[in-house]
Amino acid sequence: MSAIPLSRRAALLGLGACAMPMVGLRAQGLGDWPNRPIRWVNPGPAGGAGDVISRLIADRLQAKLGQPIVVDNRPGAGTNIGMTQVARAAPDGYTVGLASIAANAANKWLYRNMPFDPEKDFAAVGLIALVPNIVVIPPSVPARTLQEFITWAKAQNRPINFGSVGAGSSQHLAGSQFQIITGVPLQHLPYTNGGQMNSDLIEGRLDLLFQSISAVTQMAQAGRMRPLAVSGAARVEAFPDLPTMQEQGVDITSTGWFGLCTPAGVPEPILAKLDTELQEIVQDPALAQRLSAGGAIPRAMGRADFARFMAEESAKWRVVIQAVGASVD
Repeated sequence: MSAIPLSRRAALLGLGACAMPMVGLRAQGLGDWPNRPIRWVNPGPAGGAGDVISRLIADRLQAKLGQPIVVDNRPGAGTNIGMTQVARAAPDGYTVGLASIAANAANKWLYRNMPFDPEKDFAAVGLIALVPNIVVIPPSVPARTLQEFITWAKAQNRPINFGSVGAGSSQHLAGSQFQIITGVPLQHLPYTNGGQMNSDLIEGRLDLLFQSISAVTQMAQAGRMRPLAVSGAARVEAFPDLPTMQEQGVDITSTGWFGLCTPAGVPEPILAKLDTELQEIVQDPALAQRLSAGGAIPRAMGRADFARFMAEESAKWRVVIQAVGASVD
């Protein structure tokens, strides 16, 4: 029997190495999944915090699964448009969606006619990150601290205009909670264009924003808008000297958040695989640094805990939304 030529032997070894991941997947009861690209639906706008997080995670997940993961931005209706597509997709593991405080916690209390049931129509995979908001005001407003702003706002004898990227967003909910706690009357103005919202604040057409940190870091650091506080439970890496709202006497520690979900009914082995890989990705120190630099807080959380987390968030925001009487339709 003649020896296999060296070049052919190397090629066969290479094919064997490529086949090993798929053998491992079959051993886990995954069949040949995935054998084609996976669609990742981001229900928010391009360039937003959800888009950035989607692409960071998708790039790493596709390296682990061996198939392209294509991020598909489907914004609109407070994330309901994109998440409706996830809910109605085939439960075969080839469509995943970016879960958020809007679609998976708040919207059912804001919209009378929801196109999906956030508890029944999705399967939780895992939490990715908490996303505190930064409180920013125009440079023309004289306040330098949160308490000074509250005093100024109450002296205006009019509702204080604040913007958000849409009803049910973490910015909208932070404003609603701020109104309840401080007694400052707020007028919510939803935007579809985050850039225009930032411009309106800088030019004084808005009085206040609870904005995602990554969206305003450069403008705040350049003095075009004035940061007053962050909304999370702790200070953030991007603004280490900026106190939290709680440190300034306003007991708001809630934050936005993003996680991963699939349509309900995806086979258990696929959900388990996604859960395992996602937790490994989120706990990677290099990714954690990327997320932290943009104002997010990496937070790995498995499927069962993430499902409980979303249910608790829904219950919490129901109280806030009903207290301020917020409604979209």
